[in-house]
Amino acid sequence: MDYYSLIPLIINIMVFMTLVSSRPLLNTRVLLSSNEPTNNNICTSTSCIKTASTDYGSLIQELPYGLLQPSSISDIIHLVQSSYNSSSPFPIAARGNGHSVRGQAMAKDGVVMDMSSLNNNNVTGIRVSGNSSLGFYVDVGGEQLWIDVLRATLPHGLAPVSWTDYLYLTVGGTISNAGISGQASFHGPQVSNVLEMDVVSGKGDLITCSKSMNSDLFYAVLGGLGQFGIITRARIVLDHAPTRVKWFKMVYDDFAKFTKDQEHLITNEGFNYVEGSLILKNSPSNSFFSSSEQHLINSLASENGILYCLEAVKYYHDEIIYTIEEEILMIFSTLNVNLGLIFNKDVTFFDFLNRVRSEELVLQSLGLWDVPHPWLNLFVPRSRIADFNQGVLVDIVQKQSLSSGPFLIYPINRKKWDNRMSVVTPEDDDNMFYTVGLLNAAGPTTDPAVIEKQNKKILNYCEKAGIKIKQYLPHYTNKAGWMNHFGNKWSAFKAMKEQFDPKMILSPGQKIFNLD
Repeated sequence: MDYYSLIPLIINIMVFMTLVSSRPLLNTRVLLSSNEPTNNNICTSTSCIKTASTDYGSLIQELPYGLLQPSSISDIIHLVQSSYNSSSPFPIAARGNGHSVRGQAMAKDGVVMDMSSLNNNNVTGIRVSGNSSLGFYVDVGGEQLWIDVLRATLPHGLAPVSWTDYLYLTVGGTISNAGISGQASFHGPQVSNVLEMDVVSGKGDLITCSKSMNSDLFYAVLGGLGQFGIITRARIVLDHAPTRVKWFKMVYDDFAKFTKDQEHLITNEGFNYVEGSLILKNSPSNSFFSSSEQHLINSLASENGILYCLEAVKYYHDEIIYTIEEEILMIFSTLNVNLGLIFNKDVTFFDFLNRVRSEELVLQSLGLWDVPHPWLNLFVPRSRIADFNQGVLVDIVQKQSLSSGPFLIYPINRKKWDNRMSVVTPEDDDNMFYTVGLLNAAGPTTDPAVIEKQNKKILNYCEKAGIKIKQYLPHYTNKAGWMNHFGNKWSAFKAMKEQFDPKMILSPGQKIFNLD
């Protein structure tokens, strides 16, 4: 008798069914509830298993028993309760748009929930509320994509203030990590802009939480890697949206000047978004630049080996177009950049926020989007960023040239981060830290294992050099790694798990409490 025959799924607490997997999985559907046969089905077909066992990273594959496509929040509650009340609890993972990179949304031998199916029934949706005196907010289903939140709020002249670079991610997914982009220094990460949530705990309880109500769960879930509950609704802060943006890219050959200007821009008023990236000899052409600009940059990259590109954006409304230029020139006068290496565009606010989408479509057309993505995302202490640049970016990434990236590097102001949240940042007293995103893609001729070896070399270098980095979108293979990652937050993190998911049912793909 195999594992599945031991999983009695209980719906409405008193209804029992035994799942028997002795028959072929192809085209079978196991009913979760005898009285809701059309709403609560676990799909075990080949296509469902494929969907539930793959993600954007294409590095890990773990086969679940099946895929649940919930049509209501009750479906989610029933599934979690059936596992919790069972004598043999089975693992459950919530899957958004499948953009995890290391199997975090998988559930080996368990059930993966396709949260996107809630869209088909408009369960929570996107609802804008508030007023000028009390403030505006939007209630959003955890399954909703950020691009749809943007489309729903802009007609009201409103928008969230903190974003990710790529908008085809779910709200529940990003706030289970942190949700960062170039706005994070000015408004905090996305987790700092959540007012309230509805969460289904690992016991199957639907709990509303906020800073003043069930606050222990509220802070645990923010950046909690899905360990304490499934986010079914989040209330997000809104502000008045600009109509257009001035978008700049500034190229440096001096790392010290590059970081000095980045840090200046995030600590002074002026720009609304600041990021940065590497430009290497093998970096692909960027559609932001004209052909002549690209030629100049390529020549400089060939000459220097590595360049640093500071990216900054100024929001504006049409009525202030005549004063915005003067304001920007004043800001540039305080920087260390060569004025001949400042490039700019003027685009709509929507087009700027959705900028990665056009790149995605190009890569999809070339068959280069659905390839392995052995990413390594790190938070690096500000005090060691120069050492990290030389030891990692120059001596490893540039010299080995295994991937064309993109490779992101920019400082984040810590003042908007609440230490009560589960999300982890470097354990020092500095008021900022750097985020580094080595967003590798293994194309047809690149073995992802080679890039993974490079990632390990980077981590080993940081350990030996005493650079106390923290992983963002973390991945560890042993308990000691996780304990070191959470540091002084580990005890509280473990206690919250014992309180809200004592049978360790949720998000097994993170492999925090259920390492093999």
